[in-house]
Amino acid sequence: MHGEYKVPGGKLVVVDLDVEDGVLRRVRVAGDFFLEPDEAILAIDRALEGAPADMDAAGLAARIDRALPPGTEMFGLTTEGVGVAVRRALAHATDWTDYDWQLVHEPPQPPALHMALDEVLTAEVAAGRRPPTLRVWEWGSPAVVIGSFQSLRNEVDPEAAERHGIEVVRRISGGGAMFIEPGNTITYSLSVPDALVQGLSFTDSYAYLDDWVLGALGDMGIRAWYQPLNDIATEAGKIAGAAQKRVVAGEGAVLHHVTMAYDIDADKMTDVLRIGREKLSDKGTGSAKKRVDPLRRQTGLPREAVIDRMIASFRDRYGLTEGRVTEEELARAKELAETKFTTREWTARVP
Repeated sequence: MHGEYKVPGGKLVVVDLDVEDGVLRRVRVAGDFFLEPDEAILAIDRALEGAPADMDAAGLAARIDRALPPGTEMFGLTTEGVGVAVRRALAHATDWTDYDWQLVHEPPQPPALHMALDEVLTAEVAAGRRPPTLRVWEWGSPAVVIGSFQSLRNEVDPEAAERHGIEVVRRISGGGAMFIEPGNTITYSLSVPDALVQGLSFTDSYAYLDDWVLGALGDMGIRAWYQPLNDIATEAGKIAGAAQKRVVAGEGAVLHHVTMAYDIDADKMTDVLRIGREKLSDKGTGSAKKRVDPLRRQTGLPREAVIDRMIASFRDRYGLTEGRVTEEELARAKELAETKFTTREWTARVP
């Protein structure tokens, strides 16, 4: 069995192993990380040898921690990352480069149609009728997008939303509310086979699916990192939030979508969103205006240039062909937008 895992912000860990009588055998760990002293790599292999095949990544990491020589130094490697690579080997997980990725970047769409497209395209990936897809959104109008389980009245001031001409929609994934204005936001979705995140915990899957965009930001001179559970941050503050939805039909798929603040009207955002003190307190700030630091200021680049560089970075890493939403997919999404995502029953399902 063979498993690979790139440690977030670090290096690639590769594990080859067999399983006999329910335990790990002939374990070999490799990668492009740095490790001192040399004998530490043998200690890692020995620590994993004979481990129960059903042990989770944390348990495997604990075995390694106990076995490492005193003074061991790891660079680009963590014992938790080795544990995750083992779990991915056991789960027969796939890698990004195992797929022919498709890019969908189409003209502006209404907010409710974007919600529906996420559901339809991810279901198509789960059914095996669509390749793994990176979809870059263009917004047809301003919106507030609330999480699947958020209370509508607790998150949005309806009078302020109406006054500013902002539509409120509810997405299928969890997480918090996002304030959207066309031209001021960069949003993308990854619709990926479940096999890509096999062996990863829910938390690890966020970091794993965000890693490419951290590299893209780095290429633009922004040192960014994944901040559990679902934020992307820099020294200047949060710049993006992610959310996921798992699809269990067919072979299974994961929707991972991210909204990035390119620019932001902070006064309008705080007028429309009801951002409570409790939420601000756990972010270490007393003002919603300080929570998000736009990419426009950090990059100095036009929004279109930021998007182009993100797409180019993904293509350089994993390959990416131009695609589109098919007529059948679009028809299904339009029907779903009308029957679900624009209805009061869905939007106010948690009043």
